Amino acid sequence: MRPSQRAPDMLRAVTLETGVNRYAEGSCLVSFGHTKVLVTASLEEGVPPFLRGRGQGWVTAEYGMLPRATHTRGRREAAQGKQSGRTQEIQRLIGRSLRAITDMKALGERQISIDCDVIQADGGTRTASITGAWVALRLATRYLMDEGVITADPILDQVAAVSCGVHQDLPVLDLDYEEDSDAEADANFVLTGAGDIVEIQATGEKRGFTQGEFDALFGLARKGMGELFEMQLAAVAR
Repeated sequence: MRPSQRAPDMLRAVTLETGVNRYAEGSCLVSFGHTKVLVTASLEEGVPPFLRGRGQGWVTAEYGMLPRATHTRGRREAAQGKQSGRTQEIQRLIGRSLRAITDMKALGERQISIDCDVIQADGGTRTASITGAWVALRLATRYLMDEGVITADPILDQVAAVSCGVHQDLPVLDLDYEEDSDAEADANFVLTGAGDIVEIQATGEKRGFTQGEFDALFGLARKGMGELFEMQLAAVAR
């Protein structure tokens, strides 16, 4: 039995609460067990310099952890004067994941900025961020269409993410911190609603892992992702 008493193919308790920020065009408080991330989507007129004049938009993301998101207080990265390599890698992953399912032409020369602020971390903050970010983005683009800012729906598909790993020689779905810190191997899967792969990050932590173990992890990810896609649709249903 897993430390959390879950079956190998069971997600943590997942919630996607919308409308948690009255000012943002879209917002979602996403919880994967004890991991909680506040996600907001904000419209910004104009695009980065490299896109000016091309008649298309952009979706970008920023990610950060609040000082007491973990067991001990961490310094704000702003106070240190720079972002860590981990932060930069995660926010680029979130941005890539969302751009994979967004029609940039439909946005026009506008940018949607996604802010993912980790309130509490217990493993899987990047996967929770991506899953909640799609909800915030979906709500923001719907608002823009309702207001007549854009006329075509820029959302082409869903995207979500989940972690899997080999813990005590057992492939398991949705690692919490206790499992993640002790896993022989772990992976993050980002998939679209159509089943296409956006990104897979897989690492042998204590040993290499076999093709069979990877296939088992991928199967678990697809099962969990199916549940997450249903939750996303329920969260944005009118």
